[in-house]
Amino acid sequence: MRKIASITVALVLVAGLAGCGGGDDAGSTDEVKLAGLWPLSGPNATQGTDVLHGAELAVDVVNNDHPGLDLPLGPGTGLPGLGGAPVKLITGDTQGKPEIGAGEVDRLVTTEKVAAVIGSYQSGVTLTASQRAERLGVPFVNEASSSVALGERGLKWFFRTGPTDETFARSMFDYLKARQAGGDQIRTVGIFHSNDQFGNDGAGVTGKVAAEVGLPVTVNVAFDPTAADLGSQVAQVRSKNPDVLFVLAYTDAAIKLMKTLDQLDYYPPALLAYGSGFADPAFATGLGPLANGASSRAAWSSEIAAKRPAAKTVADLFQQRYGAPMTENSARAFTAVLALAQAIDTAKSTEPAAIRDALRALDIPGDKTIMPWTGIKFDDKGQNTGAAGVVEQMIEGKYRVVFPAELSSVQPIWPMNKAQQ
Repeated sequence: MRKIASITVALVLVAGLAGCGGGDDAGSTDEVKLAGLWPLSGPNATQGTDVLHGAELAVDVVNNDHPGLDLPLGPGTGLPGLGGAPVKLITGDTQGKPEIGAGEVDRLVTTEKVAAVIGSYQSGVTLTASQRAERLGVPFVNEASSSVALGERGLKWFFRTGPTDETFARSMFDYLKARQAGGDQIRTVGIFHSNDQFGNDGAGVTGKVAAEVGLPVTVNVAFDPTAADLGSQVAQVRSKNPDVLFVLAYTDAAIKLMKTLDQLDYYPPALLAYGSGFADPAFATGLGPLANGASSRAAWSSEIAAKRPAAKTVADLFQQRYGAPMTENSARAFTAVLALAQAIDTAKSTEPAAIRDALRALDIPGDKTIMPWTGIKFDDKGQNTGAAGVVEQMIEGKYRVVFPAELSSVQPIWPMNKAQQ
């Protein structure tokens, strides 16, 4: 039992926690309060709930004994650095709206006295919510927002465990280079993106990397994420007929896009998505066979997890608890919460500055995470330098890893419409 602590240590902790910032009660060793901020209602509620489940499972791993789980804080109960104090996750619902996300940070920090904030899935919400946490002087750990711009603001309290869109873009263009080397003709690319923080930033990064590798972008179409119909926008793409179409879309638009491609009987040779709606379980269940052929970058894969004991154990726990498979989004939330918990445990304090310093010094090797990464270590922008991505393709209703070759489980189906035959 790792939570056994001496009276002397407890007294030292209480003295050290007195007068902490972010909230007067944040340093209580009775429990450590963390805020989880996601879209739990509105059009992205399915994704937000999936992310929440990953975070809840990480809290369960910290608070309860998992003796066979070879991850930090797996065996034993609570945070040993704080006398075995359990972690309590207090959620806020952003509704997918940036202004509500910022307001929830205010409430959770000033009223609930949380020690740190985790969130907020959508890049646009993460933008405002992390700015508010910065103003309040509380660590903000992002799990799944990939906009490059989030790490370029000079914030001192912002940390991101997952890959950026640039990391993902480079993985996908490496995949295209491999396809070219194998004989596929790839001469042009197109970009189809939601007109918001996530989509616009991702489109910019895609164009930048495409230019670096010498692939011209022949069509770049932004769409309203609330649009009822995408027919005219898809027609613009079809008129240029790019060899590869990069897509940035949340769930509703991702489903509409695939249905529109089918209705117009038009498929580019390859569709490469930046996760998000394409990683939502509702994408496959909502489309059925129409989802086949789509490819997406991913920061986590169930196939890779099955080959790693700790990752497989966590995925099995997730399935048992929620009756659904773990996804990229829930795996990223699990990882962010566990990394933050480890930092708090190392800091032996819930004082915000101590947690921030511990996050800056965090160095978790890849085999002590459930992700196919080299590890978790933040640079001076708060970006995890160990995060990486793979490319998956939806084949017969399941995502299969197709790149990189050393991690792949099947050969990709090219062109994509062959996967629907």
